Amino acid sequence: MRKRQTRHFIFFIVCIVAISCQKKEEVSLSEMALIPEGEFIMGSNEGDVDEGPERKVFLKSFLIDKYVITNEQYKKFVVATNRPEPKNWFFTGYDTKLKDHPVSFVDFKNAKAYCAWLGKRLPTEEEWEKAARGTDGRKYPWGNHFDKSKANTSLGGIMGTVPVGSYSLGQSPYGVFNMAGNVWEWTSSRGESDEKMIVKGGSWGLSHRFSRSFSRVEYETKARVNNVGFRCALEK
Repeated sequence: MRKRQTRHFIFFIVCIVAISCQKKEEVSLSEMALIPEGEFIMGSNEGDVDEGPERKVFLKSFLIDKYVITNEQYKKFVVATNRPEPKNWFFTGYDTKLKDHPVSFVDFKNAKAYCAWLGKRLPTEEEWEKAARGTDGRKYPWGNHFDKSKANTSLGGIMGTVPVGSYSLGQSPYGVFNMAGNVWEWTSSRGESDEKMIVKGGSWGLSHRFSRSFSRVEYETKARVNNVGFRCALEK
């Protein structure tokens, strides 16, 4: 009996160590951008009522993923944790041709769980917006004038996601990619109720109006749709 208990204990310890090593292996700070401490201009007086007023907000320094989480990255999470697959995989299977595209059809709870699995978290709305627009209050990550060659929106005519890291000329002042268009991104900031969270960035199916850095939309936490993904953040 004691030998059996000892074997079970050793097996338990080995499993814990394996999980810990896996988590450390997955975290890559080289693929995160440092957003320095300081004030930035948030919101706008030009947008919808809930997007204003334009004001200065102070944030401590933090790190944010340079790229949206991909299908390939999320697949590793599903295999390791036995979390449910994104809804589209359930119907069509995992498509290796889209491995470098943003994962979508992931609700808020599972997006949050993925980040926690890596020892990270979802960014707040304020963090996301600073990472997207810098400190000078620009409308888009690259400046104040929209350019359809710098973001995947409906004006580009693709009507679907593109691989993360596309549109390198459209990256933010901190070197963060695709913060305008491609997919909306979950934040950890609540909307008007506990059942809704703020998403940012616009998507491939919407015009440039929604891809402005200050634009914000509320999605229900259980929403699993084809134009919402996420990236993670981390305290500095």
